[in-house]
Amino acid sequence: MKSITLIRIAAVVLVSMMASFAGAQSAAAPDQPLGDYARAVRKDKKPATAKQFDNDNLPLQDKLSVVGTQAAGNTPDQAQNAAAGDAKADDKPAGIKPGESQEDRQKTYDEWKDRLTAQKDKFDLLSRELDVAQREYQLRAAAMYADAGNRLRNSGSWDKEDTDYKKKIDEKKKAVDDAKQEMENMQEDARKAGVPTSVRE
Repeated sequence: MKSITLIRIAAVVLVSMMASFAGAQSAAAPDQPLGDYARAVRKDKKPATAKQFDNDNLPLQDKLSVVGTQAAGNTPDQAQNAAAGDAKADDKPAGIKPGESQEDRQKTYDEWKDRLTAQKDKFDLLSRELDVAQREYQLRAAAMYADAGNRLRNSGSWDKEDTDYKKKIDEKKKAVDDAKQEMENMQEDARKAGVPTSVRE
């Protein structure tokens, strides 16, 4: 009995959908097939006036120039951070040059090793801080959900604390990801500078 009712409902829905599609087609062009109508609409479309960039027409050798007002998100602090990032990139040790003495090479290797070790230590510290924050959050959540009365009495404060903890954890995750990316970039720079794998790892 149930299956017969479901089949009838499905048939009614299908018939109504077909009727609406047929009505739309006849309203679009009563004496013209839908394919011809679509081709005519596509043909009448006006070309875009602004130049659009995609992977096929992006300039590879030249830089893109952006002219106009400064975006609202770019503050002077961000400009200073970008300048500091550029300065940090310029601080990296020089690469290995052909004909360099063994002492100069070892000095360059040591500089790269110190930078890579410092970045690895920074990454490890941020990873531990993230791990501690996640464990602390799990303990607090377990304690809160274990006591139903406490959850009911303090639901407002718990929701605020929960949001704050999740935001703090997300910030720490982003910091860990940034540090990992920076470490990978630094290892790639060291590889390009001619530093051997034994020093980079």
